[in-house]
This record gives sequence, structure tokens and C-alpha cells, in this order.
Amino acid sequence: MPEPHDATRADRRLQFPEGPAVDPAGSHHERRIRSFRPRRGRVTSGQGDALRRLWPKWGLDIDGRSVLDLDEMFGGRPVVLEIGFGMGEATAQMAAADPDTGILAVDVHTPGQGNLLALAEREGLDNVRVANGDAIILLREMIAPGGLDGLRIFFPDPWHKKRHHKRRLVQPEFVELAASRLRPGALVHCATDWEPYAEQMLEVLTASPDLENTRPDGGYTPRPDFRPLTKFETAGLGKGHTVHDLVFRRR
Repeated sequence: MPEPHDATRADRRLQFPEGPAVDPAGSHHERRIRSFRPRRGRVTSGQGDALRRLWPKWGLDIDGRSVLDLDEMFGGRPVVLEIGFGMGEATAQMAAADPDTGILAVDVHTPGQGNLLALAEREGLDNVRVANGDAIILLREMIAPGGLDGLRIFFPDPWHKKRHHKRRLVQPEFVELAASRLRPGALVHCATDWEPYAEQMLEVLTASPDLENTRPDGGYTPRPDFRPLTKFETAGLGKGHTVHDLVFRRR
């Protein structure tokens, strides 16, 4: 059978009937500016197989209908939320290096969801769960206040054009919501190779009364050893981009 290519949303639902839903929030849909856009793309046979077999076990749709029991989901481990994991290679590396921490990884990219599930199975990672849908709905309606031990946002869409800056994820309203779901002492770790977005992140995070910069000088942080150097980052560095990490702590 040929591998699916450029499938419609309806076709994707038929291909993975027990996999990630096309519109998981359904009736919870609301009119607001999104920080992401649908990313379907080509699903390989291996990714498709992982979605069919592993989604019922390690996947969840962000439907906004109930608060997650993170203790049950991760066996009592502290839980870090990662928003936007791409193809999941860095997520899998961090999960393997820190098996005592659970990673709830959120994205809307079907090939990446399948790839991360396949990596988790291959590496024997039982501390990864893959969430499909809108991270705002997840934080607002499905995570209890103080339920998270960390938040990671690595290389989010910078929305380069000025008229699209309102679509950037790291905005004051988002930071206020995210901080309310973090335990005291939890870390917020962001990284970007787009200088203007790094400046916005630093300004917004610094302005939050709930967060404090882990850098005494109030600036950027050198890349921590636990954040893997990704292919995307390597390519950006090759183009002369400067990568900025920002690490803040929940007060």
C-alpha cells in the first residue's frame, strides 16, 4: 500500500481511527488568535504504524473536557510540559537522560507525533506522553493549578512578519496562565534562534510577577547540558543565527 501523502483532515482520521483526533477540542472551539497552524505533511509507514498501535496507550487528545490525573499518568513522577516538539528527537533524548521526570509533549504535527511515539517505544521510554491539540486549552482546562514541575518551549514559530507578532505564543496572557499551573520552584525554559522573539520573551518573562530570572544579570542563559543540540538548531547556527536560552523560576 502506498504511504499517505498530503492527506485531508478527514482522510487522516480514517487512516488512524484510534489515533489523534482531527479537532479534539470540538465544542470547546473558540474564536481567538492561534499561535500555531495545522501541520499535516507526509506520514511514513513507520510513523503511521506507531500512531495506530501506540496512540491508545501513550497519546491523548486535548478535548478540554476533564482535568488530567498527572500522578496516575506518570506514576507519581514530577511532570514537565513541552510545547512544540517537532519530530521529537530532542524530547526522546531528554526523556532517556532523565527517566524520573515525566514529559507531557504537545504538538499538532501528525508525523512528529508518530515519530516521537516510535522513538519512545524503541528506547523503552515510559515517561513520555504525546498530546494532540491546543496547548492553551490543555493548560486552562486540563491541568490543575500547581500541577506542573516545569515548562519547555523550544524554537516556537517566531511569526516573523510584524502583523503576525500577535500570534507568538509567549505573550503576557499566556505566561500568566502557564505560571498558575506551575509549582513553586518550577522552571520555565524557552529557546529561540530569532533575535527579536528572544527579546520579546525576555521582556515578557521578566515582567511576570510570578517568575524570576535564574540569571543574576537578568539576561540569557547558556544552553543547559540537558537541552540537546537539535538538527534544526545546528542548521540555524550554520546560517549564523544566535540561539538564546531563557530560564526562569516560578516564585
